[in-house]
Amino acid sequence: MRSQIELENPVAAELAGSKDAVLKTLEDHLDCDVFLRGNVLTLEGEPAAVDAAAAVVRELAELISQGHEIAPGTIEAVTRALDEHESPARILEDVVWRHRTTKVAPKTVNQKRYVDSIRRNTITFGIGPAGTGKTFLAVALAAAALSRREVNRIILTRPAVEAGERLGFLPGDLMAKVDPYLRPLFDALHDMLEPERVSQHLDRGVIEVAPLAYMRGRTLNDSFIILDEAQNTSPEQMKMFLTRLGFNSKMVVTGDITQIDLPRENDSGLVVVSDILDGVEGIEFVRFSDEDVVRHKLVRRIVAAYDEHSQRMAPELRPRKRA
Repeated sequence: MRSQIELENPVAAELAGSKDAVLKTLEDHLDCDVFLRGNVLTLEGEPAAVDAAAAVVRELAELISQGHEIAPGTIEAVTRALDEHESPARILEDVVWRHRTTKVAPKTVNQKRYVDSIRRNTITFGIGPAGTGKTFLAVALAAAALSRREVNRIILTRPAVEAGERLGFLPGDLMAKVDPYLRPLFDALHDMLEPERVSQHLDRGVIEVAPLAYMRGRTLNDSFIILDEAQNTSPEQMKMFLTRLGFNSKMVVTGDITQIDLPRENDSGLVVVSDILDGVEGIEFVRFSDEDVVRHKLVRRIVAAYDEHSQRMAPELRPRKRA
């Protein structure tokens, strides 16, 4: 079957992109051949594949006409959304944070659900592999909440498992000691704000970055609190963290239960908590898969390969589950 779609000139120019990069990516994601000559796009293949491709092209044309820049990742987001019968525009137009040239928005259906969950609930758990945007989106939402003065501060924390949380043995002041463990959170912050603004907020306590051990005994009011790498908490640490919740605060807990660094005989607080709190009002669990990885496409292949390998492993080598 062959189908031809006449496009507006600006749409055709955007789809052509630099050296046909967008068209090549489009063809990679569709089960038919794609040709663009002038402003006429031709689709050739099986009828069902051509119909599906035409729907993707129409969605892309609509996004372009609304001012969206089309990149290879945009095509992937559109095709995934259509596969799950979701509106691509509804996902891609939900800008979480905008700062100068930085614009943060969900790129997958699950990312959209995650963002909506954080807005709607007091505590959100984002569980899934690396590269799914769990931490990045949480930090963007925290920056947005701070800018709108919905909270007075942002608190970022994660367990320092490799040091056993005995940070006194490391050289330097507190920031120097925890830097290796909290660097991913700093990186996300610097993607959202200028380094000078981050330094000012750190100096004034508007942004606090600290290991999980330093949360004990506190009540955190008017705060947006993010616990990263939560798979490396013990059940006791997880309970301690969650009970720090104060008034007018939000918590986001992120982690990957396939990357637990605890001794094998120890339970992960992130694994246990899903059994304990599932169904509690105000708390939601959003689970990501390798389909939500938005880094380089090779990262998704790596994640998938590791998942396949873990399925072949002996049960005793898999993450432990409570009976």
